[in-house]
Amino acid sequence: MLDIKFVRENPEIVKQNIRNKFQDEKLPLVDEVIELDKTIRAYKQEIESFRMKRNELSKQIGLLMREKKISEAEKVKEEVSNGNKRIEELEPKLEVLQKDLYEKMLIIPNIIDKTVPLGKDDTENVEIEKFGEPTVPDYEIPYHADIISKLNGLDKDAAARTSGNGFYYLIGDIARLHSAMLSYARDFMIDKGFTYAIPPFMIHSDVVNGVMSFAEMENMMYKIEGEDLYLIGTSEHSMIGRFKGQIVKEESLPITLTSYSPCFRKEVGAHGIEERGIYRVHQFEKQEMIVLCKPEESMDWYNKMWSYTVEFFRSLDVPVRTLECCSGDLADLKVKSCDVEAWSPRQKKYFEVGSCSTLGDAQARRLQIRSKNEDGTYLLHTLNNTVLATPRGLIAVIENNYNSDGSINIPKALQPYMGGKSVIK
Repeated sequence: MLDIKFVRENPEIVKQNIRNKFQDEKLPLVDEVIELDKTIRAYKQEIESFRMKRNELSKQIGLLMREKKISEAEKVKEEVSNGNKRIEELEPKLEVLQKDLYEKMLIIPNIIDKTVPLGKDDTENVEIEKFGEPTVPDYEIPYHADIISKLNGLDKDAAARTSGNGFYYLIGDIARLHSAMLSYARDFMIDKGFTYAIPPFMIHSDVVNGVMSFAEMENMMYKIEGEDLYLIGTSEHSMIGRFKGQIVKEESLPITLTSYSPCFRKEVGAHGIEERGIYRVHQFEKQEMIVLCKPEESMDWYNKMWSYTVEFFRSLDVPVRTLECCSGDLADLKVKSCDVEAWSPRQKKYFEVGSCSTLGDAQARRLQIRSKNEDGTYLLHTLNNTVLATPRGLIAVIENNYNSDGSINIPKALQPYMGGKSVIK
């Protein structure tokens, strides 16, 4: 969410940013919030002016009463009474206007970084760099669900009976490989100096509204019936929410955390749920990285964070590339974002396995996460990035380590987490 003062002073910048995100239907919001803000400030000024005057009038009444000037005192009392009535009239109007302003401000997108390429949707995202040589073996690589099923590692039929489409059972060595990847991801980030955390898996609606847009929430999150609780779609939600309303000591910055959680998503929209495989599902597990830092440090951290994901997948013998998200593909709170995509030798193309984003002070403004220095308090910048989301990451490892006899080589980095095993047969 933008600062209303910034919108008031830079309406054309805000409007051009909306155009750059191809959201022209939101352009009228800029003038609307400026008018609302103008009315709100006028009401506040009128209320504050009378409250200051009321103190003077009260003293005046006391003086007149002592001087037995009853009629004059009554006139002043009437002035106070009229002023109080005006405040009683304005305060509920002010509350409605402030709520309206807040809701409209939530819809206006954050100002994107000047380096973000302009484009309408994800088809116009821009490849930045490739890491590792994408290869296609001279033998066929089956669909990932077929590979896993032949190794007795997947049961979607039973999951459909217990839970419905979009769920799965992982069994045996495949389940162990899945867990090994998560354990390795945890230790990989701890070795980078990040503090490990396991957060709550459910959060209140005010935290949800603080970390994401309403449209994202509707399409992603499951609500607990009869409770003000939502299942998290990523641990970023509860990890950032941890600092809601806090003034963080500047000497503790930057805060660098890596968190594990299960994640739950409706996956409503064009993509839908994958019928056979486990690429797009309702439930998965994730190792995330989160950074809270000073504004001037956020872009440096952004570049460090996506590079960690690249390094992680390269250590598992998976070729990857980075893809710059264009303006139309950025969620409204994001300043800049890039995807890390893994090579699929079966499909002969890359697919997304992680996403790195800097949100500027948007989440911090909504949740009032601040720090303090000699110049006063300021909003922190927040960043998040996927270390590993799996079973999607599992698919990348399986395809890139698949042998012609149907076995899967276990990358060396994962072997200590697999009891020393080097291959799954």
